[in-house]
Amino acid sequence: MTTKISTTTSSTPSRRLTLLTNRVVELAPLLARSQTTRHWIVRTIESQIHEQFNAQRLAGNDLPGLIADQEAFALALLRVAERALTEYHLSKPWLQGLFNTLIRDLFLEKQRRREAAKAFRAQYGYDQPSFLTISPFKGCNLRCVGCYADSGANSQKLEWEIVDRLVTEAETLWGAQFIVISGGEPLAYRSQGKTILDLAAAHPETFFLMYTNGTLISDKVAQRLSELGNLTPAISLEGWREQTDQRRGHGVFDNVMAAMDRLYQAGVPFGVSLTATRHNAEIILSEEFIDYIFFERHALYGWIFQYMPIGRSFTLDLMPTPQQRLWMWQQSWRLIREKRILLADFWNHGTLVGGCISAGGYGKGGYFYVDWNGNISPCVFVPYAAVNIKDVYARGGNLNDVYREPFFAGIRRWQASYQHQNLLAPCLIRDHHDVLRRLIKEHEPEPSDENARAALLDPSYAEGLMNYARTYQEMADRVWQHTYVEGHAPETTDIQNAQPHVPEVISTP
Repeated sequence: MTTKISTTTSSTPSRRLTLLTNRVVELAPLLARSQTTRHWIVRTIESQIHEQFNAQRLAGNDLPGLIADQEAFALALLRVAERALTEYHLSKPWLQGLFNTLIRDLFLEKQRRREAAKAFRAQYGYDQPSFLTISPFKGCNLRCVGCYADSGANSQKLEWEIVDRLVTEAETLWGAQFIVISGGEPLAYRSQGKTILDLAAAHPETFFLMYTNGTLISDKVAQRLSELGNLTPAISLEGWREQTDQRRGHGVFDNVMAAMDRLYQAGVPFGVSLTATRHNAEIILSEEFIDYIFFERHALYGWIFQYMPIGRSFTLDLMPTPQQRLWMWQQSWRLIREKRILLADFWNHGTLVGGCISAGGYGKGGYFYVDWNGNISPCVFVPYAAVNIKDVYARGGNLNDVYREPFFAGIRRWQASYQHQNLLAPCLIRDHHDVLRRLIKEHEPEPSDENARAALLDPSYAEGLMNYARTYQEMADRVWQHTYVEGHAPETTDIQNAQPHVPEVISTP
């Protein structure tokens, strides 16, 4: 059978790319079997991506470095789709979820979001938030050193009807089709006989990403995930066996590798969540580790979370140094461009999303964080809650009432005022701690736990973060000018010998 795909049209490069990718979505089962057709289509889409971003360069409306980052990430996303078709034996639900929901609905057409945007913008002046992060359960079967959520043997949880209602309201009020589940350990959640897997089943047109320690992914769980097609696990690692077991407990690394095998054999696309500290930043971004996780263990994506001094036994001493952070920025973009892997750093890649996306964002997409008690904070890493969702629901409100909270509105005003400045320093709590302190003093949100209260009352904590921010900002401003304003390639950027010493011997599995 011969399949003809037209690529000729008089529309814009962006529209041509959307039309072509829609056709690929329709033909995904065929492309998984036909190598020749698949290679031709991938190359054609790649050409359209280059054409679209070259048109943006000619228009001159964005900084050259921003366009370069976005183009590199689009090409990495294309490679992820190709790898999913070639490396995985995707089930029918996953073909539907990965290509229809994730790629077409979320990244290209965004039909549901556009339909909700007009009314929301008319009422609030900004586009609506794009997703929620929910931690429905504080409990966890591990007790990791420095856990941001201070999880462990704990029964605090958000009841099923509230979790389900949060997702439903995000879908109906905001047109959201993406929900992040964190914790605690999401797979340990139980409420009214329901689990996180039941939540994904109840919302089949929404795509879920779940941060998990991976140790509860049994053959049965992997098979259920294969049948769902809309819930991808991001499994937490600290590096090789030595680093992971040191923080998470003996045997965890091997359990995670076994979980990855189960997911791969069941045809479930998965990724990794990598926590970067002062002690492992070089390891998790080394070529050896990245190649092993992405190409030998088959991870399709990776999230990098630089250690934040919140939660259990918080300390500024574990944060990557300013020099390490800039080295991570340079190394991560080199890996993305050369290996075309989908690797996102929550702090270093603000250039992809216009900066800080907390408190619902200022119109370019954003989110809120809801914890196991119902407290709603601007971000997972800003543990100060303006309101509790149980109180909002008790008085007849909904998520739009959360959006109106003055503390969150103040953050969005700051985001909008900062959007044209250095997006390598986007973080409210770490890069602009003085601004956060001012907003907390003005609006008096409630600390989410005693750790957050202790940090707020500790003058050395505030002084340490503000000193960190000043040092980093001075270094990052030079990088911003050279790479983003002037448009030089990241690998040519002088980060003042910021690359840390890489040990000669790196431990392997």
